[in-house]
Amino acid sequence: MSMASIPFDTLKFARHLEASGLTPATAAGASEALADALTGSVFATRDDISGVRNEIRGVKDELRNEIRVVRDELKSEIRVVKDELKEDIAGVRGEISGLRHEITIQRADMELMRRDLTIKAGGMMVIAVGILLAAIRYLPPHS
Repeated sequence: MSMASIPFDTLKFARHLEASGLTPATAAGASEALADALTGSVFATRDDISGVRNEIRGVKDELRNEIRVVRDELKSEIRVVKDELKEDIAGVRGEISGLRHEITIQRADMELMRRDLTIKAGGMMVIAVGILLAAIRYLPPHS
């Protein structure tokens, strides 16, 4: 498909530009550029479309490769973080196990101290009752 050319007088247009204050070289260049634009094809050819399609395919392939690389890097980083977290969790579990053991030991110690205090308190009560009974025995009788 081609478009019919639009008749265009480049010399007349260049003279108008010069009259408006442009230099002759600038006026000539502007008129030639406009003439080329008006006479050129405004439709894309099959080759143009094919070239654009090829460029799009190339860009898509590059993007797919970049996405694949980023995905692989992320997977690798996630694996590293996952392994580190597993190690950290194992360490925390070990610490918790140690704390549980310490708590068990402390409870046993507290139970021993409670028993010792009960025995000492009982012994002090026996001594106190003995002292009271002895004191009562030596008190003078009531009159």
